[in-house]
Amino acid sequence: MPRPLSPKPGDLLVLVGTTKGAFIFHVDSARRQFRMSGPHLAGQSVHSVAYLPDAGRSRILLGNQSMHWGAVVSRSDDFGRTWHEPAEGNIRFPEGSGLSMNAVWALEPAPAAGPGVVYAGVEPAAIFRSDDGGETFVPNQAMLTHPHRPKWQPGGGGLCLHTIVLRRGDPARIHVAISTAGVYRSRDGGDSWERCYKGVRPYPAADGETEVQIGGQCAHKVRPDPLNPARLYLQNHPGVYRSDDDGDSWVSIGQGLPSDFGFPLVSHPHRADTAYVFPLVADAFRFTPDGAAHVWRTRDAGSTWEPLGKGLPQRNAYLTVLRDAFGSDSMEPAGLYFGTRGGQLFASNDEGESWRMLAQWLPPILCVKAVTAG
Repeated sequence: MPRPLSPKPGDLLVLVGTTKGAFIFHVDSARRQFRMSGPHLAGQSVHSVAYLPDAGRSRILLGNQSMHWGAVVSRSDDFGRTWHEPAEGNIRFPEGSGLSMNAVWALEPAPAAGPGVVYAGVEPAAIFRSDDGGETFVPNQAMLTHPHRPKWQPGGGGLCLHTIVLRRGDPARIHVAISTAGVYRSRDGGDSWERCYKGVRPYPAADGETEVQIGGQCAHKVRPDPLNPARLYLQNHPGVYRSDDDGDSWVSIGQGLPSDFGFPLVSHPHRADTAYVFPLVADAFRFTPDGAAHVWRTRDAGSTWEPLGKGLPQRNAYLTVLRDAFGSDSMEPAGLYFGTRGGQLFASNDEGESWRMLAQWLPPILCVKAVTAG
């Protein structure tokens, strides 16, 4: 049985979802010592994790594959001592929709929308909303019945809505990323959705094509700039992009990287113009270029990039980091955390300048999220 944790308000937690359960790392204030608890829900794939510190509780949510009910959102209010797996599932498509829930790929608390509000992105691509802290979910009808849906095609990981970006202080502004449909935006709290694709190179590209057709792109990750609300960063299947107009148009910023293919993208939690990617060799190989692990950072919104590899393996290291397996905390200096398909978990407490291994030999890591308790 996983040993219990008792974090105090303000302590750092790193939540890790794997193909065989979830792990919780309780990190000290200096980010040097840690305790690990897990596996929680052992044997189950955990595609998404979230932390909901509201209404006087500290709730951890997992998007997991229940052995009994399939894809569900499970919850713990005592840092993993006990878990509630909802009987018969708590996130389901309506009867008659012709859709069957495969996985919960994203869980995103929305405090600006009210206490207990959580959005979930799922496969096949749809977005759900909970108003009771992740206990029950209802589908967003505008996305469920979107006229583009018949033209969406699944990527290698399925037809998944894997990223939800919420505008700080504006609950009506939502961006989502879908593999392989691209980026969609709502300006009215989900009552309508529009595609944000101008300037994104299609995949596969035909001669003369400059914009993607519906279902012809694969957005891997979207993250917002922390200080410029109109600026977004996009790691696409082919290419790294930036938008300065809330997704209306995109420009390529992949020049200077060893590869513009990859899965995760992290923006700095409180510093403008700063973002991180983890390039991989495209397309069938999907491992680190030259067998050397580097996180690449831009501090000028993509005009230049620098490799950060101190403490990371530089020889015979053919690592893969998936789209949700890279995250940051909100401390100063910012901490960064990423996990690999080989089960290694790396951490930096100096914004990527140096790295150390927090754990190895975990199951393949699917998602990593750093949160502050309380």
